[in-house]
Amino acid sequence: MFRLVSTYRSRHISKSLLLFQVRHTLFSTSVNALQRTSDEDGDKRIDFDHLFKSCNRLHLAKLLHALVVVAGKARSIFFSAKLVNVYAYLGDVSFSRRTFDQIPNKDVYIWNSMVSAYVRTGHFREAVDCFYQFFLTSGLRPDFYTFAPVLKACKNPLDGMRIHCLVLKLGFEWDVFVTASLVHMYTRFRALGNARKLFDDMPVRDMGSWNAMISGYCQNSNAAEALDVLNEMRSEGVLMDPVTIVSILPICAQLDDTLNGMSIHVYSIKRGLDYDLFVSNALINMYAKFGELANAQKVLDNMIVRDVVSWNSIIAAYEQNDDPNRALALFYDMQLTGISPDYLTLVSLSSIVAQLGDSWNGKSVHGFVMRRGWILKDVISGNSVVDMYSKLGDMSSARAVFEVLSVKDVVSWNTLITGYTQNGLASEAIEVFDMMQKEIAPNQATWVSILPAYSNIGALRQGMRVHGLLVKSSLYLDIFVGTCLIDMYGKCGKLDDAMSLFYEVPKMTSVPWNAIISCHGIHGHAEKALKLFREMREERVKPDHVTFVSLLSACSHSGLVEEGQWCFNVMWEEYGIEPILKHYGCMVDMFGRAGHLEKAYNFIKDMPVKPDASVWGALLGACRIHGNIDLGTFASERLFEVDSENVGYYVLMSNIYANIGKWEGVDKVRTLARDMGLRKTPGWSSIEANNKVDVFYTGNQSHPKCEEIYKELRNLNAKMKSLGYVPDYSFVLQDVEEDEKEHILMSHSERLAIAFGIISTPPKTPIRIFKNLRVCGDCHNATKYISKITEREIIVRDSNRFHHFKDGVCSCGDYW
Repeated sequence: MFRLVSTYRSRHISKSLLLFQVRHTLFSTSVNALQRTSDEDGDKRIDFDHLFKSCNRLHLAKLLHALVVVAGKARSIFFSAKLVNVYAYLGDVSFSRRTFDQIPNKDVYIWNSMVSAYVRTGHFREAVDCFYQFFLTSGLRPDFYTFAPVLKACKNPLDGMRIHCLVLKLGFEWDVFVTASLVHMYTRFRALGNARKLFDDMPVRDMGSWNAMISGYCQNSNAAEALDVLNEMRSEGVLMDPVTIVSILPICAQLDDTLNGMSIHVYSIKRGLDYDLFVSNALINMYAKFGELANAQKVLDNMIVRDVVSWNSIIAAYEQNDDPNRALALFYDMQLTGISPDYLTLVSLSSIVAQLGDSWNGKSVHGFVMRRGWILKDVISGNSVVDMYSKLGDMSSARAVFEVLSVKDVVSWNTLITGYTQNGLASEAIEVFDMMQKEIAPNQATWVSILPAYSNIGALRQGMRVHGLLVKSSLYLDIFVGTCLIDMYGKCGKLDDAMSLFYEVPKMTSVPWNAIISCHGIHGHAEKALKLFREMREERVKPDHVTFVSLLSACSHSGLVEEGQWCFNVMWEEYGIEPILKHYGCMVDMFGRAGHLEKAYNFIKDMPVKPDASVWGALLGACRIHGNIDLGTFASERLFEVDSENVGYYVLMSNIYANIGKWEGVDKVRTLARDMGLRKTPGWSSIEANNKVDVFYTGNQSHPKCEEIYKELRNLNAKMKSLGYVPDYSFVLQDVEEDEKEHILMSHSERLAIAFGIISTPPKTPIRIFKNLRVCGDCHNATKYISKITEREIIVRDSNRFHHFKDGVCSCGDYW
């Protein structure tokens, strides 16, 4: 369990108390001296400069203020300005303003101090109002010190442009300090054209001006322009300072520009800037983005001084590059140095715990956040805990933390929606999304979170409604949102719509290509998936791991063994992509489905990495299809060694025994699963009809139209038998009488959903069914008959792929 070590020590507390007492004594001595001596003598004996420097508590500031009044200095602009600034530094701008208002003859310096006080304490609207009051009522002329803080306070472009006009009117446009502040202001409002024009017109540029323009481009993600300004700056012989380096390094990371990033690192070493704390922290972040963890570690090791940002950066570097164990070790090292974690440390720590699947330490992290009060004070901490529980699969805890958040921002809602979606709880995700729309406006990440939920349960109409909203805002052209829409249409059976959208979205990266290839694969169109892959190569878009998983899966579902082997070789030989376990699992599945069980087993034996559950599971699934009980038993034994708690594998082995009538084997496997406390995932099928999604479980008797559904099924059963349908009882996994077996088959969730669709929709219209498990062989055969009898197209998406039934034929060709 985590030990979150306190950084405070008793000697620090004692030192603070001693200093506190000394300061009180100092004030008391000064007041007493005033009482014993004349004002003139008091003036000589009281060191006000020392008192102002020592004033670090609000109550001490008030004592000092009283002392200033007693000493007769309250009307002095010098002392009043100091009091205005002291109150502002201590966070009480109301006392700053009271002091300011009591000054009878204010000069420019005191007005500037009051404006700065408002800015320093985050009261930006009041700062702008104070500036206007100064300009319009004081009769004084602002100086160049006036404009920097008030331009920083502008929260809308209109105020900024008004103040720019005043700068021009008063002739300060040639002041380098004022112009740099204007450049900062315009870049903040993304008016980069105005900022660049000001910058280009400057007769003299200081370091602050260059940094203002570079950081402005960086903050607005204009990486190329930022580098152009940097190159111009260097060509003019201006040397980079720490601010320049800290601004430009994130741009190198964003562009994946390792060469420029490393050259700037070399420059910082030559100039001795690598010892600057901020530069070192920026270097760690840059190398982390490059995935160069060894270089990031070297930077940390060479740092003389490290702050919490340094530790957060290196911990996040390992966490974001999938090395949670090293990240956790660094967290312990951080604690040993006496640096206390902040909420950003806990954000990384939450992710580390989630990656490790460590529920016990997850609760420790939650407890620490609660003790610090960050759940209520800091929304980022609360969101990270919600995300942690979601990734640990504990959605009840995630929801409980979400409910206690005092402030829920858009990230809070998105995190909960994503958690439900990724844990297969699509209905709950949609429910939360509906609640969110009443509270806060969705953003891009919301759509990326909710569209997969619609895909999972086949809520096509709801997905289309979201598409309509996205068209209005043009967000559907965003590469990530557009890809989610492609995926939604493809997984809801509307492949033509998915293709239409694919041709509209930007296709410079592999993301949309992967989605459309995957959609064709699950529909059984492997040839089209391969054609799209060739087009992708012609467009010089580099495929990634996901591309080849989709291609190999497509070949597996269509029995294209040679083409699958070609894809596997291309991945390794042409693109240098090292296969991961998902690729190996697809290859085993492809060989196994095609009946090449020995080849699949030999492939596993030759793998350079240890097979995981997905690989042995693919072999076991193939053994079930082809009835190979000996190899299936061997595969199941290996499976239970690497993943003994996945109930699906016990069900697969049970099915193999049931198919050949070995009921003692069925009982043995089921007893083993039951003894381990495992329960079979219940099969369900959903259908969207009349703007509503209905979900049916096997043997469902609770639906309002239950009687009508079973009546329709009995009619269909009679018609199917007249056309030659014979129930396949091998798919009944209970040792019961034949009439009971027939009733069990008829009560499978997909048949209930189909019957409901027939009685709830107009004749001859398509029916779309979505099932969480694989369609059983008897239901597959029955659905072919039903499509012919009803003259309907019946589209069924199971856990593996799509089946399009029409005129008694399935698109899969009985290969699935």
